[in-house]
Amino acid sequence: MTTHTMRSKRRRSALAAKRRKSALRTAAFMSPWLVGFTVFFAYPLVSTVYFSFMEYDGFQAPVFNGLENWSYVFTDYPAFWPAMRNTLWLVVVMVACRVVFGLGVGLLITKIRTGAGVFRTLFYLPYLAPPVAATLAFVFLLNPGTGPVNSVLADVGIPAPGWFMDPTWSKPALTALAVWGVGDLMVIFMAALLDVPKEQYEAAELDGASPWQRFRYVTLPNISPIVMFAVVTGVIQTMQYYTQPLVAGKVASGIIGNSGQQFEPGYPEKSTLTLPQLVYNLGFQRFDYGSACVIALVLFALAMAFTALLMRRRGGLVPAGD
Repeated sequence: MTTHTMRSKRRRSALAAKRRKSALRTAAFMSPWLVGFTVFFAYPLVSTVYFSFMEYDGFQAPVFNGLENWSYVFTDYPAFWPAMRNTLWLVVVMVACRVVFGLGVGLLITKIRTGAGVFRTLFYLPYLAPPVAATLAFVFLLNPGTGPVNSVLADVGIPAPGWFMDPTWSKPALTALAVWGVGDLMVIFMAALLDVPKEQYEAAELDGASPWQRFRYVTLPNISPIVMFAVVTGVIQTMQYYTQPLVAGKVASGIIGNSGQQFEPGYPEKSTLTLPQLVYNLGFQRFDYGSACVIALVLFALAMAFTALLMRRRGGLVPAGD
């Protein structure tokens, strides 16, 4: 009996040692990811939560002030809700337009027999343009007084919009700029479309399916993971939308060339104001790091909520068979 007990103990000890070695080996392989996750995600997130409850200007020691930063942002800061509305508008409209246009261009180029490489290059080149340069070019092209776009519209008798100088048209102008640089999504969708089995198209065509039915019941189910990837990454990128609306507002207001002038983002009438601009404005221009951290956390929560909602509704991209 004693010998059996000792053997059982040695066996359990050996198994425990083996598990410890396996755990250490796994931890060693995961250590690069764990270090990166801790340094670049966990620590910044915890610090942001911490400073959101502090009065901190970056120079003096932080002082705990409870929910004052949160109350100020949600009730007393006049720019927050316009920026929230603009950001949500861009997330819904801009992301949808980019995905639809990118998929449409990808479908078109995969069907072209001659010159597909030329068209692919022409549609992809705008994506390579630096954001500041592309925004400057669009503000010039869409200038209400001297821009060539409005000149052409006036020649054909169409009322010319104010674009970046009109609060009604500023966000559609930013959406047009984003759609113009849709080359990244075009390439992704082209790769997915070329990977759809041709046998499924042939079977659907033999069954008398129309082009729309072939797209709905063959193409879309096969590329639905790629569509989901494009939507989720587009939402996250739009939540960080900063450079283009800021540059467009500065150029349209005429301040970009005058050094030393204070510029409040959002021109015209806060219509191009986004939440990332508020984070920079509060944190690095007004040195109100606590309020800036509150808005950063709001952005994080919105991105997580949108991503969770999209992942739950992923099945809706795949239509059920009749």
